Amino acid sequence: MSEADQVTRVRELSHFIGGQHAGSTSGRFGDVFNPATGSVAARVPLASASEVAAAVAAAKAAFPAWSEMAPIKRARVMFNFKQLLDKHHDELAELITREHGKVFSDAKGEVMRGIEVVEFACGIPNLLKSDFTDQIGGGIDNWNLRQPLGVVAGITPFNFPMMVPCWMFPIAIACGNTFVLKPSERDPSASVRIAELLKEAGLPDGVFNVVHGDKEAVDALIEHRDVAALSFVGSTPIAEYIHAQSAQRGKRVQALGGAKNHLIVMPDADLDQAVDALIGGAYGSAGERCMSISVAVAVGHIADELIERLAPRVKALKIKNGMEPDAEMGPLVTAAHRAKVSGYVDAGVAAGAKLVVDGRGLSVPGHEEGFFLGGTLFDHVKTDMSIYREEIFGPVLSVVRVPDFASAVALVNAHEFANGVSCFTTDGGIARAFSRQVQVGMVGINVPLPVPMAWHSFGGWKRSLFGDHHAYGEEGVRFYTRYKSVMQRWPDSIAKGAEFTMPVAK
Repeated sequence: MSEADQVTRVRELSHFIGGQHAGSTSGRFGDVFNPATGSVAARVPLASASEVAAAVAAAKAAFPAWSEMAPIKRARVMFNFKQLLDKHHDELAELITREHGKVFSDAKGEVMRGIEVVEFACGIPNLLKSDFTDQIGGGIDNWNLRQPLGVVAGITPFNFPMMVPCWMFPIAIACGNTFVLKPSERDPSASVRIAELLKEAGLPDGVFNVVHGDKEAVDALIEHRDVAALSFVGSTPIAEYIHAQSAQRGKRVQALGGAKNHLIVMPDADLDQAVDALIGGAYGSAGERCMSISVAVAVGHIADELIERLAPRVKALKIKNGMEPDAEMGPLVTAAHRAKVSGYVDAGVAAGAKLVVDGRGLSVPGHEEGFFLGGTLFDHVKTDMSIYREEIFGPVLSVVRVPDFASAVALVNAHEFANGVSCFTTDGGIARAFSRQVQVGMVGINVPLPVPMAWHSFGGWKRSLFGDHHAYGEEGVRFYTRYKSVMQRWPDSIAKGAEFTMPVAK
């Protein structure tokens, strides 16, 4: 089959603007792969600045009516949307698995996490309630409002094509904003399906729009004067860039960056639980999670036994096409990303770390062209090695040995990334000291992936977050609204004559 014939047989995706599918006018496309087979599954249009402007214009036109709609009516749309997500749960999960590669059960969990944020957004009438103070003095009453910003945008990563957008748009639009989503071009189909389901739920045209693209689309969103705020999840260099460029233009920014999540194993820990946590936390979703555990900190004498237990478990991982029901780990998202992760393994070996389990060269029968990499385990990793310093975003676990608890906490606190951290221990005093002393945004005690529920908020510290607000929960409501204070009194209570002093209670 010729290359031209192959292209005609590949599904072509579209943008979703103003309630309608919109074909490409830029003429630029990217390939979307099925990572398990290595084949091109779809072509995704890469938006030009004019296509981004069309999406922003549609959102701007929809804003006045949507923002004035009663919060309870906006909530009813969210309720309808939630019911549709329940109905199409498996369909969305399959789209994720076929374009991302994660196992189907994990993809179903991702969809559920997105649904939970939608459920939280259904409570928007209560979340937008304000405070009122009667008679602060001189016949004046004082109250506050939280009002929407206008057009807001989300730029989301490949690793959670359903959940991370749901961290943003349900709360944003429930608060009365209109939204432009720029999903990852690597696995974009779930975003288009979300747009279709929102329309089916009764969302007015233009309130939610999807434009695919690369840096050109991102820069167009940053530069557009009608975009009031941007939310981003991705790597730290891009998060820092988006934060700096957007802030210079007076936009509100919430940019979540990279991670290097540690799991401390204390000598008194239940080792069976700790090993289970490390296997799931390090190798689930092939390590392509911002909450993946990539460093095990072995305290004291526990290190040797920890390695002895981890190594056979890593070697025994069931690595297959994510749609197979017994798969524990699927492929990486692209061949380029697999090559990048393999390069980190090469660097670890060259730096002198002990390679206990080598995942390079894995071939999955029947899927020889897939982007697979086996689970990899390093021991005796030092803090100056790139496999310790940098975010690998793959199935690579590094074990660092430290003598005591204080050294473990100091190690974690010295790292530039401060997204998530866990400690496995049976000592309540250690647990309490750890939760108070560690300088990280999300903390787990005997919990490997401390991802907050929808009514709390997600975010790290230091170079894992740029901006003042964490994602979703009440922090999301604050981010997507402006606070306004109103003071009022009526003419019959106003004293005659000018007042030259600040108003005070009398």
